[in-house]
Amino acid sequence: MRVSVASDMDTPVARALVEELRRRGHDPVVHGALAQDERADWAWACERAARDVAEGHAQQGIVCCWTGTGASIAANKVAGIRAALCGDAETARGARTWNDANVLALSLRTTSEPILEEILDGWFATGASADPADRANVEHVDELDSTRAPS
Repeated sequence: MRVSVASDMDTPVARALVEELRRRGHDPVVHGALAQDERADWAWACERAARDVAEGHAQQGIVCCWTGTGASIAANKVAGIRAALCGDAETARGARTWNDANVLALSLRTTSEPILEEILDGWFATGASADPADRANVEHVDELDSTRAPS
């Protein structure tokens, strides 16, 4: 699976994320501080990763900043993106199952390498729920993209 990855800092956790994706057989596309000649600021880097997903150049995205909050906000501004800030595996599983999240947001401050592996286990082992109530919620969130005020 092609996974678009953005980070505003080149940290050991950000590098471990890219290597862990490769180890799992994914094809990471890097942005921000992990790429050459790209703007590293979180808003720009995370937008690029989210656009990769929204435009079909990647199936999933993972965005990172110090808290993970800015990364998730920037990604969620791109139409069609449902980014979820996850600090543990259960939250990642829930985000994929009930919210059909397509972008994982991570905190570079609080995510250790062992926790990173657990979060990725939860994220990639789970797919979207087919339950009609869950699908209705996701569809409603997607409809909100068309009602968003211009930025």
